[in-house]
Amino acid sequence: MLDIFSALVLVVPIIIPIAEAYGVDLIHLGIIFLTNLQIGYCTPPVGLNLFLASYRFDKSIVTLYRATLPFLTLLLVTLVIITYFPVITLFLVNLWG
Repeated sequence: MLDIFSALVLVVPIIIPIAEAYGVDLIHLGIIFLTNLQIGYCTPPVGLNLFLASYRFDKSIVTLYRATLPFLTLLLVTLVIITYFPVITLFLVNLWG
């Protein structure tokens, strides 16, 4: 249960050597990591984006969560595509390098 910035500072230095040992591209790992953190910001119990929207629009968390479920599903499908098809995410990197 970490904030995005805290997770970057604390977790990234731990997972980079492990990813390098398994031959994972670090740019691809960063994209996956940030996508996962964004999904975490949109889901309870720590979904900061939901709490901010609830306060701003004066709606209950449950109402907002139901409204965001289709988008959360889309984010999860996108995460699966990003994870298992690195060619898509690394296309521009491979084009220039």
